[in-house]
Amino acid sequence: MASDTSQRQSAILDMARQQNRVTVDALAAHFAVSVQTIRKDLNQLCDQRRLTRVHGGATLPSGVENLEYEARRQIAAEAKAAIGKAVADLIPNDASLFINIGTTTEAVSHALLDHSGLLVVTNNINVANRMRVYPRFEVVIAGGVVRPSDGGVVGEAAAGFFSQFKVDYAVIGASALDEQGALLDFDYREVKVAQAIIANARHVILVADQGKFSRSAPVRIARIDQIGSFVTDHCPSGSFRQLCADAGVTLIETAGRPALQDR
Repeated sequence: MASDTSQRQSAILDMARQQNRVTVDALAAHFAVSVQTIRKDLNQLCDQRRLTRVHGGATLPSGVENLEYEARRQIAAEAKAAIGKAVADLIPNDASLFINIGTTTEAVSHALLDHSGLLVVTNNINVANRMRVYPRFEVVIAGGVVRPSDGGVVGEAAAGFFSQFKVDYAVIGASALDEQGALLDFDYREVKVAQAIIANARHVILVADQGKFSRSAPVRIARIDQIGSFVTDHCPSGSFRQLCADAGVTLIETAGRPALQDR
């Protein structure tokens, strides 16, 4: 029971980090437990100062969002850098591409800085800020709701914005990958944007480190057979590897490859 509680509270924190706010009713429905159980979870997390209670739910404490995001950047940082370099090797100069939200997609943007002539369309403020200072890139940023936890632009307006384009490549991430080939996330608003990105790119590149195979998230982005290439440090799942092979998805594993040095 204690283990179940700990796992549930860890998942609640993950959802709060992605959505900034969680509600009692939605959490009770998601975890199939009573509202009293969820209230107890939230109270314990608030007692630990990991969340702040608000009417009907809880939010991340003020100022914690950026700290949490910086912490996520450091998780598997070397693997993400190597993934970014491998993706950059797939994208030629003078290409058009989407770059979605996520710390691994940000690593891709860093690896692309040696390129030229790129048209980059993104809903990631961090990517736009990094690439806009280079005159050899044209950077277009989506409009919509800016998520305070990570600077991601989400919502219907952002999804509609991407639908105006048809680009050569899309670089997307996911919060979790499951054995059945599903790409999953926490925020349905972000998922809507990711689905528009997938629908309007000629070649979709999924980037995710192996840690995403041990996580779970409630909202489906897509299936692996909707992806053109999957770039990871290592794919630990034999069934997922087979799904890639069956769907003709190019699987690139970067373990052992040199990572891009910091600039």
